[in-house]
Amino acid sequence: MNPLEERILYKFRNGLLLAEALTHPSISLERKGYPFDNQRLEFLGDAVIQLTVTEHLFRMFPDFGEGQLTKLRTRIVSRTALRDRAAALEIGEFIMMGRGEEASGGRQRASTLADAFESLAGAIYLDGGFDAARTFILRQMDGVFREIANQPEEVNPKGYLQEILQAIAPCAPDYQILSQSGPEHSKVFICCVVWNGIELGRGCGSSKKEAQVSAAQSALTGRQWEQAAPEATPRPRKKKKKR
Repeated sequence: MNPLEERILYKFRNGLLLAEALTHPSISLERKGYPFDNQRLEFLGDAVIQLTVTEHLFRMFPDFGEGQLTKLRTRIVSRTALRDRAAALEIGEFIMMGRGEEASGGRQRASTLADAFESLAGAIYLDGGFDAARTFILRQMDGVFREIANQPEEVNPKGYLQEILQAIAPCAPDYQILSQSGPEHSKVFICCVVWNGIELGRGCGSSKKEAQVSAAQSALTGRQWEQAAPEATPRPRKKKKKR
């Protein structure tokens, strides 16, 4: 077994499927006539992941309606969530890609990692069938499912942060885009959130909105407002004297 197969606890019978799943489309730009890339497996893997997650949520929450189940599924199969799963496996170090793509940070790019995770799921499906793919997907997402079981209702990080801060002082948090990089179709934005002159957190994402949400989540984790100057903290209300 190669190192990635050891991490995913699955041994491919057809090693070419694993190679295909880990081949970024950029490689064909530098190697003419390269036989494959992972785009078709990504398409297949997306469907396999959607079905696996949908079935699991259906059984987890028998009292939830279609709308609630759809929101939960979106949380689990979003690009950011799949990127996190791929990053946990360190898939980026195994991806074959063009030198230009690698030089521009392709191994850490959210879209590249998410696509590779989907491709890997598709490859396992073709190699070992649905049960093997389902086992792989549920194993990698076990922590996410446990988190959702404890808190099924999604928390909006930006809204929650604003609610906390406005209870302290009337000024609203200010989200500032610090930089953007990458090609037009796959940009990476870095954002910080500032409140009352304090930088509360930073985050990145494939869109400005995603970067803002990531920065808000970072702020909620760091809770820097608790170190604010005394005038930025809520003052206790004076009790009215009884007449």
